[in-house]
Formats: sequence, C-alpha cells, structure tokens
Amino acid sequence: MVRFSVTAPDDLLRRFDEQIARRGDVANRSEAVRDLIRASIAKEQMRTPDEHVIGSLTMIYDHHTGDLTRRLDEVQHDYTDEIVSTMHVHLDHHNCLEILALKGRGERVYELADRLLGLRGVKHGELTCAATKQSLGL
Repeated sequence: MVRFSVTAPDDLLRRFDEQIARRGDVANRSEAVRDLIRASIAKEQMRTPDEHVIGSLTMIYDHHTGDLTRRLDEVQHDYTDEIVSTMHVHLDHHNCLEILALKGRGERVYELADRLLGLRGVKHGELTCAATKQSLGL
C-alpha cells in the first residue's frame, strides 16, 4: 500500500463522509477513495477512441475564475467539427452550466472533454457517450 494525502475543503469532506455513512458498505474513507479510483479506471477502459461516438459533456464552472471563459472558448474553437450544439445556463452570479452535444471520432471527443474538464475553475463535469457507430447504424 502507498499512503498519500489529499487536501479538500471541510464541507466537501463532510459531505463525502456522510455519503460513506449512508452507503454503509464502505469500511472507511480510504476504501471509499479506492472505490472512486477503481471506478475512474474502469470508465477510462470503456473509451472507444477508434469508434464514432455521440454524447454530451456537462460542465459546471465559476466564470469568475481567472480567464476561464476565454480558455473554454479557445478549446471549443479547436473542436468545431465535434461540437454539434451548446447550451449555456447562468445558475447564479458565479456559476454556469454548459452542455455540449458532441459527435465524432472517439479520440477527438474524449480529448475535448479531457481538455475542458481539466481547466481550473471547472467544478464538475461529466462526459456521457450515448451510442457508437455500430449501435446506431451511422
């Protein structure tokens, strides 16, 4: 085993501990983190870089974080062939929800999602691929 530390805001850690307690099947915080790591690895293995995929990317971010809005736009302009549509919603004075409908070769779609979700200021995000070329007959 390797020991490492993680820094997290008090309220986030409190909510995580509450989730662990509700599940009841996790012995401790370390096991819960290991479960998250295993789930992340499994999700990564399901990527289909050589297949045609369609999906959606959902992001919640604080548009007051540095020049995040400009950086989001710059990345999206590099993937105009993959972005079918976008929807932008102002949640409150600081937070925005952005949803991108995506279509294209898996490698490019996953690359786009990784670049956007890796930007500082993106609080939450998830890529969901709904179908591949074979399942839709595209």
